[in-house]
Amino acid sequence: MTLRPGGPAATAVEAVVVGVVGAALGGAVWGLLHPVLGVVMAAVAGVNGVICGWRQVYPWQRWSGLVAFVLDSTWATVPLAGGLLAHLVAARSRASRYEPSLSRRHGQHVYRGGLHFKKGFALTVGNVISGAGDVSRPRRRKLITDHEAVHVWQARWFGPCYLPLYGLWAGVGVLGGVLLWLRRGRNEPLGTMIESCSYYTNPFEWWAYSRDDLWPPPGLVTGVGWRNAAVRPLADVRVRRHVDSD
Repeated sequence: MTLRPGGPAATAVEAVVVGVVGAALGGAVWGLLHPVLGVVMAAVAGVNGVICGWRQVYPWQRWSGLVAFVLDSTWATVPLAGGLLAHLVAARSRASRYEPSLSRRHGQHVYRGGLHFKKGFALTVGNVISGAGDVSRPRRRKLITDHEAVHVWQARWFGPCYLPLYGLWAGVGVLGGVLLWLRRGRNEPLGTMIESCSYYTNPFEWWAYSRDDLWPPPGLVTGVGWRNAAVRPLADVRVRRHVDSD
């Protein structure tokens, strides 16, 4: 049997291998804390491995592909479990529309539809990006590559701490938004002020919007939040790498 790259046989082999190795890694690492936790996380990592292998998501030709796989299968399996839920929601909707051009060998899954909470906003959980919208539009495509993909890596780096930290800031930001709204004389809509404090100024969002060269974002109330971008835009980083390589 010849394993043609991208063919059914090759994808089946990759799905099995990535699934088995992922489950072994997840079980071994989390099993050090508790046997039951090891079994649960082995299942999460294994299912993720099968899905990622079948869709050939991890870019094995780059070091980032191996790092992404190891982190997804170990440290980041908690947010990854939420990503499996996003897959399930997408599977139940014909309008989800999986986007291979932004998924295959990109280290992430992208759905044009699927799970999302606000119209026009994408949602990233684990390594799954939903609500991408019309990615044939350059601006929408850049949102995925330069903003949402940052959230994918945030989940990998911060692992089980990512969602609690994000949620904690959001919760405190609601209270902060109300207090700031009162202090500023209730001149702005309360919902807009709360969104600015709980969402836009969230350090994880500040990071992602900065990478997307969109700081401050249009929805942020003037005078609220961080003054400068957190990091350099990814577009600038890519140009610099191209110049250095020449």
